[in-house]
Amino acid sequence: MKAAFLADRGVVKVSGEDARDFLNGLVTTDVTLLRPGLGRFGALLTPQGKIVVDFLITEAPSGDGGGFLIDCPRALAQGLADKLGFYKLRAKVAVENLSDGLGVLAAWDGDFAIKPDLAFADPRNTALGWRILVPEELKQKIADLAGVDLVDSAAYEAHRIATGVPRGGLDFMYGDAFPHETNMDRLHGVDFEKGCYVGQEVVSRMQHRGTARTRTLRVILEGPSPEPGTAILAGDKPVGTMGSTAGPNALALIRIDRAADALQAGTPLTAGGLAIRLAEPDDLLTAPKQTVA
Repeated sequence: MKAAFLADRGVVKVSGEDARDFLNGLVTTDVTLLRPGLGRFGALLTPQGKIVVDFLITEAPSGDGGGFLIDCPRALAQGLADKLGFYKLRAKVAVENLSDGLGVLAAWDGDFAIKPDLAFADPRNTALGWRILVPEELKQKIADLAGVDLVDSAAYEAHRIATGVPRGGLDFMYGDAFPHETNMDRLHGVDFEKGCYVGQEVVSRMQHRGTARTRTLRVILEGPSPEPGTAILAGDKPVGTMGSTAGPNALALIRIDRAADALQAGTPLTAGGLAIRLAEPDDLLTAPKQTVA
């Protein structure tokens, strides 16, 4: 089993007697289903339904102080804490940015010898393995106790990309993407049965009217890696934007209707003059034609 400390991840804690209901009224996932040892994937959205920040969240056991621990991009952790503080009004909650003392270890490709504290299965895709919330200075000790090999974070990035799970800031831009565009609906990040949350009306409308016209898809590189943000062309027509890459694997934000038309016409896709191809083109060709903005 491998593990990598993800220095780009931070942790925000939300605690207090109103914490569960407070969070559940704000985010896309159903916080009422959380228990210690379990994790969920979700996001805080703008009222217009776009992603402010996506995250993994777990409940800490009472022995570890209780409350809810949010595994989020470290660069956005303080902003998330401030945003939650803005929303709390009279709710009996406390919000803390713990990123200076608590980080994230990702573990995959095997089983623990001993399951560490504050560990939970990644709810997005079973292939992504586990998340462990741990201070960076204890990463080697935890890895040794759990019986895992500590590797560089680049190995985890390559695994994430091959698994097809997008990362904010590389595969989509925060504040500019809807949950469906980043496959949150397919990665168990949106609960369509729960009550209201910020941006719910827009997300529900996209779900019930049809598919989003843009999706994050896996692509295969035929040569060197185009830079993230490079336009993807079908002939001379733009059909998407390149995201993160690792070896022959990459992710891209693709206009599915335009890409489907290009495939049916036999028009090759390129990015920065380099040939690319969709990893699962049949899924694109059989996707419903109905789209929403």
